[in-house]
Amino acid sequence: MKIKTGRVALTAMVLMALVGCERGRAEGSENSTSPASGAQSSTQAGLSPEDLQSRWWTWALSEPVGTNPVADEDGSDCERNQPSDVWFLAGTFGTQAKRTCSVPEGVPVAFPLVNLMGEPTDCAIFMNSANGSAVLDGEEVDSETSLGEAISVQSVALNPVTGTDGRFTTTGCGLWVQLPPLKPGNHTLTIRGRARDFAVDVDYSLTVGAA
Repeated sequence: MKIKTGRVALTAMVLMALVGCERGRAEGSENSTSPASGAQSSTQAGLSPEDLQSRWWTWALSEPVGTNPVADEDGSDCERNQPSDVWFLAGTFGTQAKRTCSVPEGVPVAFPLVNLMGEPTDCAIFMNSANGSAVLDGEEVDSETSLGEAISVQSVALNPVTGTDGRFTTTGCGLWVQLPPLKPGNHTLTIRGRARDFAVDVDYSLTVGAA
């Protein structure tokens, strides 16, 4: 995840993830790989680009650095502030991470391969070189390209991206994956993303339906 707002340029996860720099979604940008482990193509799942990015960034900015899911190294913070209707996963602030997480059964999963929020010009530059992949149980899954949507984000004090609390509007862009609920059991997920000099590298061990 990466952010540029005014004079501030802070690297973040994408998760951590991307929203776009032009209004609307890019057509024909999805990978042509098969669904894995009962998961359908990202394009068959759920939230609009605006809603997805607004909600994901709000989730990513809902904790200070010590408990932030993007800064999480082992998955101990992945359950914090999760909504009831979707389960968010995080990228990193440009580092590598291996995380173990429990995911509730029957809930769709969403995450970025690489992403940014900032000015439309920032998104245009960032997305020009954005690429990435997600591999679930050995099979690559589809991603969506978001070139720029207006989003509304709520943050808390001392979060590692903006540092302050409050609501603000900005532009989001990135490469995103949305999956329907995974089958109960154990799954592996690798997230790789890159844009310019920023890279995301996360390995997840997911247990679905665990108590």
